[in-house]
This record gives sequence, structure tokens and C-alpha cells, in this order.
Amino acid sequence: MRWNRTVNVIGAHAEGEVGRVVTGGVLDIPGDTVLDKLIYLQSNDGLRQFLNQEPRGCAQMTTNLLLPASNSSADAAFIPMQADGTHAMSGSNAMCVTTVLLETGMLQMVEPKTVVILDTAAGLVKATAICHDGRVEKVSLDFIPAYVEHLDAKLEVIGLGTISVDVAFGGVYYVLPGVEQLGFKIGPDTAQDMVNLGNDIKLAAIEQLDVQHPEISQFNSIEFLMFTDVVDPQKNIYRNATIMPPGRLDRSPCGTGSAARLAVMHAKGQARIGESFEMRSTINSIFEASLIGETTVGDIPAVLPRIAGRAWMFATMQLGSDPTDPYQLGFTMADTWGTGIDHIIPGLS
Repeated sequence: MRWNRTVNVIGAHAEGEVGRVVTGGVLDIPGDTVLDKLIYLQSNDGLRQFLNQEPRGCAQMTTNLLLPASNSSADAAFIPMQADGTHAMSGSNAMCVTTVLLETGMLQMVEPKTVVILDTAAGLVKATAICHDGRVEKVSLDFIPAYVEHLDAKLEVIGLGTISVDVAFGGVYYVLPGVEQLGFKIGPDTAQDMVNLGNDIKLAAIEQLDVQHPEISQFNSIEFLMFTDVVDPQKNIYRNATIMPPGRLDRSPCGTGSAARLAVMHAKGQARIGESFEMRSTINSIFEASLIGETTVGDIPAVLPRIAGRAWMFATMQLGSDPTDPYQLGFTMADTWGTGIDHIIPGLS
């Protein structure tokens, strides 16, 4: 075997959403802050393609780049790389990263509770891991502030007409339409229809609704769409379905999306500080969500979400490429990756 690149990876998932973690083979990324490193990776996309595209990866996963913390207050940094690109923050992936850091011994596990401060491009995230017998049983994330950008905005969508949506920031920007106006319930049997419909709504939102983080100029685009549903309002049980480019469904209840949804619910008087909620995914996995405080981002009122869930490690992998392999950065095809990205394959014209 002769490889011209080798990367060590731990396979993990949080409530069904795969979030692999790079533990070796990448020394560091240029930039003084995690935001600088994110911007560098977005402009230099080869590592993400190598790790996430076929044959080493697939559309239904994230690879988290684990890095030394840039902020002296943090224990480690991570940047999630997904099918469509590299993003600032992910809750399910923060759970995977925390679990891998502690269960592999990269950071010392202290039972019954270990606090890990994660440095992300969106800010510091406090992860509290509940630990027992060498295992991380749950990870609770104290998020960066979440806030509403547009509330009950009217959106014109081809084939649907006028619908009402909310837009909120929970680490990245989300457009959130409620499914009650769309005539379906969130479930595995509607996954493909939700992907197609969600992409249409998100495209309309990008064209019609402007967003701009008041403190981080680079955060100025709607990145994901999350359908919202209600299971049992008396018991505070809700359901989320995040549509992720190029065309797939988040298997978890979605951490950053849940944070954005909590901001919307608080703005509408549907969630109070100190109140807890059960967020369910399309496959019925669960995140616990609550609001622990209020703050501001710039001059915008914001809330402080706390999102908790479980993650499990399932594999250790060493990824590489042979120098004679024509697919050094991998490839994508529209049958599983959708038509929303460029499918560039060496030798194909």
C-alpha cells in the first residue's frame, strides 16, 4: 500500500446523524481564529472534498475537523465539513466531537461530569458531558446566542403561492416553515418530498429575505431550512426536519436548528426562560432543549439555548488515497448528491 495522504477518523453519530471526527493527519489550518480557519477552508475546499465525497464519504454525513483551540479559554476547536460546504457550527456534531474527545482520552474524562469548552467559528460553546464507567452518556450544549431575523415573513414560492416563514440564527441561519400550512406531517415516508419542497422554499427565502449577523459580517446567508411540526403541545413535544444541501434530511432533531426554533418560539411567547422541550427528529430520536437566559447580539434581543443529546462512536478509520487514483478528491453524482452542486469527475467532459 502506498498513499500520498493519510487521515485518521473516528466514526460517531448523535441521535442518528453521522458526524465523523478527524483525529490525525491534519496538523492545523491557516488563520488566527476559528472563523479565519473556516474562511480559509471555504476558499480551499480540497480537504472537505477528500473526506466527504465518494468513495471515502457520502452525502449523508459530516466530517468534523478537530483543531487546537484558538481561544485560550477553550479546550479544543472544531469545524464541521458537510456535503455542500464548510459551516460555522453544528449541535449534533459538537456532541460527537465531545464524545470522541473524552472516550478516546484526548481530553481527560472526569466522572460524573466533564466540562469541555469548544471553540467554534460562531463562538465558544460549553459542552457538559455526563459520564459513567468510561462512557459519555449525554452531552449538554450551552449555545451561542440565538435570535430572530424575520418573524412571520410572507414568502412567494413557485407552486405553493404565499406561505409564512420565520428566519432565525442558531449558530447558522435557518428559514423555518411550519408544516401545518403545507398539508403534511414530518416522517420517514415524506423524506424525499420534504427535500424537494424544502429546497424550493429555501431558494425563495434566499432570494426574498436578507440576513446579516450584527457582529460577524461573514454570516449573511440562509444556510438551512427546517420544517417545524408539533407532536404534543401540552407536553412540550415538537418535531423538526432539517433539509441539508445538496438534498438530504438531518437524521437528528438538529442542534443549531433547535436553537433557532427556540428563539422563534420565545419571540412568539411560546417558550419561556427555564422551560424545557423535547425535540424529535424524523426517525424519532430526541434532543432536550431549553432556554437558560436572555441577552442581546448587537442591539437584537436574543436567547441562550441549551441543547442536550447522546452520541456514540461506531468506527475507527484511516482514509487515504493512492497516487495513481484518478479520484484524489473523490466525486459526486446526482443520483445521491442531487442536482444542486457541480458534479466534476476527472476525465469526464
